[in-house]
Amino acid sequence: MLDVDVNRESTGFSVLNPAFAERVVTSFARQAFMAFIGARMVSIEPGGCDIELPYRPELGQQHGFFHGGVVGTLADNACGYASFTLAPADTSILTVEYKLNLMAPAAGSVLVARGRVIRPGRTLVVARADVSVRRDDGIEKPVATALATLMLMAGMADEPSAETRKGGGTS
Repeated sequence: MLDVDVNRESTGFSVLNPAFAERVVTSFARQAFMAFIGARMVSIEPGGCDIELPYRPELGQQHGFFHGGVVGTLADNACGYASFTLAPADTSILTVEYKLNLMAPAAGSVLVARGRVIRPGRTLVVARADVSVRRDDGIEKPVATALATLMLMAGMADEPSAETRKGGGTS
């Protein structure tokens, strides 16, 4: 069912939902924007996930590097889904804030974001994402690091409501 490498072994975090991997993959699949840009979740573990994105010119900036907005998008999603792996089954999650440090031009054939939870909490989760680019020869180069705070929302479904689907949701 899952086209993602799943590690269900303990990473030192308490898993509150035994079906965390399936829930994360299902949620990620509903993100039309991720599908639109071609991002793919490649691995999940308690407190972590990795997302990859092959380069296309439409994702680049004027010099041909991955655009900084694309780098930030992947970092945000990696932090969010790493955090979501630890969420209870009746809880959703949203990013409260994230800080992105761009360290080098994202020049490569695949953008790789590795999200990891730093501190899980009952309401707020702190996570980081290290983003690199992989060249055609397989060598990876770090290009960005993000630090994110995410809010767990107990009792909120992860699926959009009818109101949200109509464009009437709140921000």
